Amino acid sequence: MPDPILLRRSDGAVARLTLNDPDHANVLSGAMMAALIEALDALGGAPAVRAIVLSAAGRIFCAGHDLAELRASNDETVHAQLFAQCSTLMLAIKACPKPVIARVQGAAVAAGCQLVASCDLAYAADTARFAVSGIDLGLFCSTPGVALSRAVGRKDALEMLLTGRFVGAPEAAAMGLINRAVPIDELEAVVDQAAHAIAAKAPDAITLGKAVFHRQIELGLDGAYQVASEAMVENLGFENAKSGIDAFLKR
Repeated sequence: MPDPILLRRSDGAVARLTLNDPDHANVLSGAMMAALIEALDALGGAPAVRAIVLSAAGRIFCAGHDLAELRASNDETVHAQLFAQCSTLMLAIKACPKPVIARVQGAAVAAGCQLVASCDLAYAADTARFAVSGIDLGLFCSTPGVALSRAVGRKDALEMLLTGRFVGAPEAAAMGLINRAVPIDELEAVVDQAAHAIAAKAPDAITLGKAVFHRQIELGLDGAYQVASEAMVENLGFENAKSGIDAFLKR
């Protein structure tokens, strides 16, 4: 039997998903996207899981959509279904109550770059590269641009989208596309440190906080403060918060 296209394993409270199609550059085929959506849904509802690490096998993190799959049909309905599935995947990352951390060991291109930009946190090897280079093939990366433009400044996003140029990991970190670029032999430890730090925090506060962060950031200032204030009131009612504050006051 062939290896599954998506590997899953647990490390205590940290779940690990690995894109496992290195012979095809871990492309986001329909099968890969379906597997990711199903896994995120399952892990999001698993009480024991507190953080999710998304990594990839082989040299390339993800080369984006499966272009052969896209060109196998000229039916616009088929194409629309694939892009809708991709949007569902990116929204599933945002909606997942557990923080999703990208561990990027190699190139992340087009929808692969979109995948990284959609994750809550992202750490990359300092040799990794990022691009939304569909324009080189005559196909502007409109959907990757949605996530990219919410992770970096508009001019940085448009430069990448319009020119197709590759950005090295240190520059990607400076832009805000990833949190940090580190030597490849340090990448695993850095990702583990972040994942286990999150896993050690109160899970109800993490779930509420992630949801509120993504909600408020799309609002105007007044609406953002309203949503955030309501969340603070709700959070103060959590038993973890009550006991944590009481313990602090007794110091």
